[in-house]
Amino acid sequence: MEAAAARKSVCVTGAGGFIASWLVKLLLSKGHYAVRGTVRDPGDAKNAHLKVLEGAEERLQLVKADLLDYDSIASAVAGCEGVFHVACPVPSGRSTNPEVEIIAPAVTGTLNVLKACHEAKVKRVVMVSSSAAVGANPNWPKGKPFDEDSWSDEDHCRKNGDWYYLSKTLAEREAFAYAAKTGLDIVTICPSLVIGPLMQSTVNSSSKVLLNYFKGEHETVENRLRNVVDVRDVADALLLAYENTEMSGRYICNSPPIRVSDMITLLKTLYPTYTYPKNFTEVEENIVLSSEKLQKLGWSFSPVGKTLGDSVESYKASGVLN
Repeated sequence: MEAAAARKSVCVTGAGGFIASWLVKLLLSKGHYAVRGTVRDPGDAKNAHLKVLEGAEERLQLVKADLLDYDSIASAVAGCEGVFHVACPVPSGRSTNPEVEIIAPAVTGTLNVLKACHEAKVKRVVMVSSSAAVGANPNWPKGKPFDEDSWSDEDHCRKNGDWYYLSKTLAEREAFAYAAKTGLDIVTICPSLVIGPLMQSTVNSSSKVLLNYFKGEHETVENRLRNVVDVRDVADALLLAYENTEMSGRYICNSPPIRVSDMITLLKTLYPTYTYPKNFTEVEENIVLSSEKLQKLGWSFSPVGKTLGDSVESYKASGVLN
């Protein structure tokens, strides 16, 4: 048994969420991390899946914290060597006041975490951003895969009402501005649409995108290129960003894009009995993201067929898909 003193203490914000749950599992599996996870309510049944993870009893502590409550965040990160900032408000449905309901929490929450980390002398912060902060850029050269040099255009996002895209862009820009000002070591990971098996009891918004293909509600769907990535591969990327001291800046985390029609063909092969969309309309605007920067450091992605199969099995096991 490894001595408690040799363990590295790390904090994961929003520990009960889709990506964060897999990250907590990965950190605990390594054996040498003591994990402090922030949640809104440690006693809530929706966090029960974390408490039964291997190593959780000895090395996982769930603490009550709110991104908009600085003192609770400062208390959560105190004494931690590293912090994974994963928590983020994801809008459900249309917002009546996006500046207040989406933008402000994302930016203020991020700055609260970073300020707390700076005060606590945290060695490295790894933050989950999004490809939403990369790909909404109408000025990017046509036909060129989007890389880390591309930032979503703020005016373009406002004009189109892409508030989630704008919130991720502003939060990530603020993070690097804070790093430049204070010297805090920050690395960001920008995943595309994250799919994969659920650990938590609630269905997150990215999983709903995949689930909608099984409902038969829409006979016709847009045959766009989908940039997707396995949630377990995102967890791997986050840990790599923490452990590899050479990493700096931002990293796109994405597997090769797949057409919706090809994804549905794959799903039909695996699960032929569901009602799938029958018709596809072609769309001109197709974004391709490059993960070359991350892959050069040894990160790899899962085959999309495995991700889809594992996702569906977890949906069936949890009862969200019959």
